[in-house]
Amino acid sequence: MRKTALLIAAAALLGSVSAQAAEQAIHIDRQPWSFAGPFGTYDRAQLQRGYRVYKEVCSTCHSMKLVAFRNLAQPGGPGFTEAQAKTVAAEYKINDGPNDKGEMFERAGRVTDYFPSPDPNEQAARARFNGSLPPDLSVIAKARGVESGVLRGILNMFTQYQEGGPDYIYAYLTGYGKPPAGEELTPTQHWNSVFPGHKTQMPPPLTDGQVEYTDGTPATVSQYARDVSAFLMWAAEPHLEARKRIGFQVMIFLIVLAGLAYYTKKKVWADLH
Repeated sequence: MRKTALLIAAAALLGSVSAQAAEQAIHIDRQPWSFAGPFGTYDRAQLQRGYRVYKEVCSTCHSMKLVAFRNLAQPGGPGFTEAQAKTVAAEYKINDGPNDKGEMFERAGRVTDYFPSPDPNEQAARARFNGSLPPDLSVIAKARGVESGVLRGILNMFTQYQEGGPDYIYAYLTGYGKPPAGEELTPTQHWNSVFPGHKTQMPPPLTDGQVEYTDGTPATVSQYARDVSAFLMWAAEPHLEARKRIGFQVMIFLIVLAGLAYYTKKKVWADLH
């Protein structure tokens, strides 16, 4: 038992050291998000800007197959109206069928449809991108994260830090640059300061002035990255606001219940010495 305990302690120590080393090697700054913390909420204007960046830039390569057009008008979402969601859906072509003749056909999208993929299948996507498959962005903000050591991971439980995905996406989109001396890239590789291995197949997707904002927000790479990161966080967790609200209500209920249980116990056993 003693040997087993020592082995477990050694494994935990090695895991902590390796995680801390990884975090030191690739440092990702934590960004201020409106949805951070136990009372955070989505910024509707930011989500709408983020959708615009996704549609005009990201959707040409990446799918978002788990998000339906109707989700854009649901409570807790970007704040689109039903009419706006229908307009957005109609801008897409959906492959449907077969019809009465047994043939597939294209039609305008409906709010009940899901965002279509830019490629008909995985093989076509790989052929278009030299063997690499662009990941689906439906839950990318929950699938990616920030490396943390054991102590910081415990601290995150108390601070309710759950924004590692958006932090990583923002750092990735703004982390392109020139490789250091001695590093060689193939014609299809690009240097990124936070990507594992630093060599990514995706070229820098954002440039200043690429997407026009109509609300006066600066049209910069940093702002684009921040807005689309927030939008992808919503796509991955569309019920975040409801979850936090219900969680707070449950905590209040449990506190009141604990108080009532304590005073009930005191009352019941008051005459027993």
